[in-house]
Amino acid sequence: MSKFSLETIRHSASHLMAAAILKLYPDVKFDIGPSTADGFYYDFDFGTVKLTVDDLEKIENKMAELAAEKLPFERFEVSREEALKLLTDRKQNYKVERLADIPEGEAISFYRCSDFVDLCRGPHVDNTGDIVAFKLLSIAGSYYRGKESNPMLTRIYGTAFADKKELKAYLTQIEEAKKRDHRRLGKDLDLFSISETVGPGLVLWHPRGAFIRNTLETFWRKEHYENGYELLYTPHIGRANLWETSGHLGFYKESMYSPMQIDEIDYYAKPMNCPFHIEIYKSRVRSYRELPCRWAELGTVYRYEKSGVLHGLMRVRGFTQDDAHIICTPEQIESEIEEVLRFCLHIWKTFQFKEIKAYLSTRPEKAVGDPARWEQAQKSLVNAIKQSGLEYEVDEGGGAFYGPKIDLKVKDAIGREWQTSTIQFDFNLPERFGITYVGEDGQRHQPYMVHRALFGSLERFFGILIEHFAGAFPAWLSPEQVRLIPITENQNEYCLNAMKELRKRGFRVECDTGTDSMGAKIKAARLMRVPFMAVVGEKEMQSGTFAIRSRREDQLGQMDLETFAKKLQNDIDNKL
Repeated sequence: MSKFSLETIRHSASHLMAAAILKLYPDVKFDIGPSTADGFYYDFDFGTVKLTVDDLEKIENKMAELAAEKLPFERFEVSREEALKLLTDRKQNYKVERLADIPEGEAISFYRCSDFVDLCRGPHVDNTGDIVAFKLLSIAGSYYRGKESNPMLTRIYGTAFADKKELKAYLTQIEEAKKRDHRRLGKDLDLFSISETVGPGLVLWHPRGAFIRNTLETFWRKEHYENGYELLYTPHIGRANLWETSGHLGFYKESMYSPMQIDEIDYYAKPMNCPFHIEIYKSRVRSYRELPCRWAELGTVYRYEKSGVLHGLMRVRGFTQDDAHIICTPEQIESEIEEVLRFCLHIWKTFQFKEIKAYLSTRPEKAVGDPARWEQAQKSLVNAIKQSGLEYEVDEGGGAFYGPKIDLKVKDAIGREWQTSTIQFDFNLPERFGITYVGEDGQRHQPYMVHRALFGSLERFFGILIEHFAGAFPAWLSPEQVRLIPITENQNEYCLNAMKELRKRGFRVECDTGTDSMGAKIKAARLMRVPFMAVVGEKEMQSGTFAIRSRREDQLGQMDLETFAKKLQNDIDNKL
């Protein structure tokens, strides 16, 4: 086991990569090279040289050579003037700009590794020999400082681990992730597409994907009714003054679509549902007897995401939030949070996610709202987490300026962690919109408000599900639950009649009456991840049965239609 943290190893690996690249490309210019949750990257300006993935092996080999030399990572501090001269002499203009970001009075430190000298706080491993397990993964473009008006740099991604066994396990996970990539499976399984003609980041749901979406929405609505929520519907656009009041135009305008003029008034496509829910609350005077209000909406919102960050269903420009807002009295807040967290866990376990962890973000230095309210809110969140028995981490000062929050992260079938549900306090919007309730004392009081999302968004949640199940959805979610396969055309009518009967019972069934061989038909059904196949030959037709094959349980033998329907319904009812 290494004496260095994984973050230190990965940051050192980014410097090792930069040192290797300097050996191979002496005129290269450097920007930044941090560690990440999964590895590291470094941004380079190669001038006229265009790198491809084929160059990664060459860079990796040079890294291995430098690692074998056990070159020390040497730290030294200099004055601001000395630092400027050092970077200017090396023609590292990006680093000169980064130097200007360091506040006056703060120590300016560099690290040297071979010929590579980098403006860096550290820490690093002792020498390059301490970096024993690394791999370069990919190349991408990245605008300097994330601004499209700035030069496009070359970003090289890699990863590093304390030992080769951990690296091998991670690389295996990556290969499995490639097989599960929702973008590929979405196309192969005919679930969704994104058309450049329609617009980047705008999802088109195909019939099979729409079946799943409808099933998710039906499940979501049923669960919300049973758990005391009422449903809302709100418009897709709203007047500019609404977003001025909410603060979105002041704090979020760059992520909103440009306004459209209607009757000489600016309207915006909504980036959030919350102001609409508040306006519903404000439509009349509310009494403490009506609280809590638990209002939920599957509301489609629109946000301008930069094209470089769009990623299948995971990062889009139009998406449907499974949004809910709870407006309640201070006395109700703790029990409401406990119930929300219980609801979240129930939902995620229904979808076969077993490893769930909570992350609590607390009050930042700059925050709105009464500190006493913050303290009560944070206490309520902590108590709810403890009541649930969840493992959790605290991000001190990591909350939004308008309230603390809980984020839930789940691990999928191959061990990747996904950010999912959010429970977010908001002390800002109730103040901005001036919402109140009449208390027992007959006086007006400001309620507590909680934003809550279970799935996060239907689009991203669907992408996670595709990868979690590798496209092999359980029967209750599958767009096609059963495929009837007649061996010859003689069994077509028998199978078509069975299809009609099963559809009458609410099952999603297709019948392959094509001319392919039985083997080809079975292969096609497997490729589409159909949970059940019912094969019919002459023997089955004569006996009024079906040869049932289950994706989950393999060969189930001969069943008549009634027996098979009961088996299918049982799997659906139990979410298998």
